Amino acid sequence: MQIIVVGCGNVGYTLTEQLSKEGYNVSVIDAKSDRLKRVTDNCDVMGVLGNGATYSVQMEAGIEEADLLIAVTDSDELNLLCCLIAKKAGDCHTIARVRNPIYSQEIDFIKEELGLAMVINPELAAAVAIARQLKYPSAIEVDTFAKGRVELSKFRLEAGSLLAGCALKDISLKLHCDVLVCTVERGEQVIIPDGNFILQEKDTISVVASSRNIVQFFKKLGMATGRVRDVLIVGGGSTAFYLSKQLLSMGIHVKIIERERARCDQLCELLPQASIVCGDGTDRSVLMEEGIERTQAFISLTNVDEENIMLSLFAKSISKAKLVTRVHRISYDEMIGSLDVGSIVYPRYTIAENIVRYVRAMSNSLGSNNVETLYKLIGDKAEALEFWIREKSPVVGVPLQKMNLKPNILLACINRRNNVIIPGGQDMIQMGDTVVVVTTNTGLHDIRDILR
Repeated sequence: MQIIVVGCGNVGYTLTEQLSKEGYNVSVIDAKSDRLKRVTDNCDVMGVLGNGATYSVQMEAGIEEADLLIAVTDSDELNLLCCLIAKKAGDCHTIARVRNPIYSQEIDFIKEELGLAMVINPELAAAVAIARQLKYPSAIEVDTFAKGRVELSKFRLEAGSLLAGCALKDISLKLHCDVLVCTVERGEQVIIPDGNFILQEKDTISVVASSRNIVQFFKKLGMATGRVRDVLIVGGGSTAFYLSKQLLSMGIHVKIIERERARCDQLCELLPQASIVCGDGTDRSVLMEEGIERTQAFISLTNVDEENIMLSLFAKSISKAKLVTRVHRISYDEMIGSLDVGSIVYPRYTIAENIVRYVRAMSNSLGSNNVETLYKLIGDKAEALEFWIREKSPVVGVPLQKMNLKPNILLACINRRNNVIIPGGQDMIQMGDTVVVVTTNTGLHDIRDILR
């Protein structure tokens, strides 16, 4: 499969890296030679220097043979023009990054008229991811499947946890709650556990269950389950705007600290229900005055990763707030993990998940039972995928205990006509089901790929 990526910034680099790892033939275009060199030096891809919105440059990159062009430059208009030229020159699928909130009300029209396969907005995607994290204050990460009916929640076992020293097969009996532990992080290890696996303090585990059972599970462990009532956000950019709209619609009180007066005036007009404070959110006295000690959730959304990390560390030291930290540099991943600054949101990972899911569906020659939802877990070390079983396949009608599964594959959940099933050995997959698979074998395209 031939893919062209236009724009080698943070999102473009991450996409190129992911797609290249999965074995796709990728060409990249960028007008800046240093960006292009960074990508071509680190990924097995072809680089073309120039303006991706010109016919000649796209031809040099191989648009006539391309299956997909992804435009992720810093300019919305340039991205749309790239896609328009690609449709005319190569008649391929196209994906454009469109970030400006001005276009948000017209995305469906733009997508249809330009024939785009997908429109991506990193700031909006990050806001959606952050809103999920606020659902359960005790969870580090929350991902959803089956249109929100199934949830995968990640949290750390603290000292004295009821689960410490417990074998996984005994959890349901001990807590009388239908959940499944699907991954365990222990030090540098990422484990897809079996029923005999014994949990330890300081393990970070991911649990899958129905939304109702997840709430019961947290309650029985004595962990907070109520949605937060108020949020303090530092940084009033696009992500803060998109997030605030969602939170206000949920009845959550929002306070934003933004240092630029002009932006504060804009936010006051756009978000009349929110409290907008014009001040330096990195100033301790400002944070204290605006109630950082009392807030139930603290979200750092400045444009500087280091500021966001330090702000979250400060909030952790003086409050019991749910912490969410936005970070752009993936190279900080391991360092941040040791700091325990709450939920970390990487916008470029969120975008990459959506595009990789689409690309895998495109490249699946069988055209059925494709990936419906995809989340990267624990950086790039594991994936949770949701497959829709549209037609007969070797996994249909076979008891799970008789399936010849590849190693490190876990069938975590079956959603059947809105009924969530945590499967046992006698359960079988049926046509029409959606199935959640968790694995460290990244790159699954079809449900058949789980079999040896």
